[in-house]
Amino acid sequence: MARTGLATRLYQGEANINIVGRRKLWFTVAAVLVLISIGSFVFRGFSLGIEFAGGTSFSVPATTISGESLTQARVSDAVEQAIQKVDPGAEVGAAQKVGRAGQGESFTVRASALTAAQAEQAKETLVADLGVKAEDVSDDQVSAAWGGQVTRQAVIGLLIFLVLVMAYLVVRFEWRMAAAAVSSLLLDLILTAGVYSLVGFEVTPSTVIGFLTILGYSLYDVVVVFDKVQENTRGITAGSSRTYSEATNLAVNQTLMRSINTGLVALLPVGGLLFIGAGLLGAGTLKDLGLVLFVGMGFGVISSIMFAAPVLTALKDREPKIKAHTARVLARRAAVRSGDVAPRAERQREPNATESDEAPAMASSSAPRPGSRPTAKRNTNRSGRPGGAGNRPSGGSKRR
Repeated sequence: MARTGLATRLYQGEANINIVGRRKLWFTVAAVLVLISIGSFVFRGFSLGIEFAGGTSFSVPATTISGESLTQARVSDAVEQAIQKVDPGAEVGAAQKVGRAGQGESFTVRASALTAAQAEQAKETLVADLGVKAEDVSDDQVSAAWGGQVTRQAVIGLLIFLVLVMAYLVVRFEWRMAAAAVSSLLLDLILTAGVYSLVGFEVTPSTVIGFLTILGYSLYDVVVVFDKVQENTRGITAGSSRTYSEATNLAVNQTLMRSINTGLVALLPVGGLLFIGAGLLGAGTLKDLGLVLFVGMGFGVISSIMFAAPVLTALKDREPKIKAHTARVLARRAAVRSGDVAPRAERQREPNATESDEAPAMASSSAPRPGSRPTAKRNTNRSGRPGGAGNRPSGGSKRR
């Protein structure tokens, strides 16, 4: 007999991984990770970009007066040296190349906030160090108020999104599933923000966009799992073979391979954006969006499997109807193990039948084959042959 694949065995329940049954372990792991993230928020904080913290942005041409092409690293180092001459505590942020080749390419370098006089001195130093035209070097002062507006709008958008998600899930499923899904989304956001704080990447508008993007992805994965849970648990209280938690665990196993496959497919292009675009090609602004998407999508797949479903079962097990059903299933299993309940084959009888009615049927040695012709009773003579003269009824009158 050929062995079936893992995906088939998971769907059929033959390779049942006990995920929901270990929910205390997952809750403990989630609590530890949340505490680490909150600790990072408090002690490390976030590295705010120029849009949120304010600062000075320098624009430097990519070509010198002599026609030499400048690199992003060289321009970034020159800006750092120039601003530290006027302010030793100033720092340089991300650098980005903008424009098309041969059509006014330039580098935009973000730095700490400088006064107008300091920015002018830094520009003069850049012109001398890089050999570019003075009129091609410009600076722009960015206020932190703009970043505050972006943050405020992002928070408003997040709250509206959560309210709409709650309303949809309550209508589509029930309030317990809605609460579990929103809990999974919040966990995803907290852990992603914790990684961002620990790594120290700059928080930019691209980061905010990435956070709002991973919410939709995480919700999609949770809805897929909960749809299968609803299918497996529909009318479950009418039976006594499986508890709600066991049916939920089966649904998680049945959607496990799908969640992993879709997660990997989604993470491949995001990983390319992060590791190739930001790492190899040096596109500094891509790492802000790439990191939040990569980490958020990864946590979204994990939390929908190991957190959302266990939270749902923890809420459902408090429901009186589900609690009574679970007790009935466990009591029946205990009775079967102790031998107080007969096997299923011996317990299958008609609703109004008694043991005396079943006795003749149980006494028969074998049942007729389906479709066979019924055999009529035949009398045999003394010689054992059916019919014939010896089979006449006795006591008959003779013809005279």
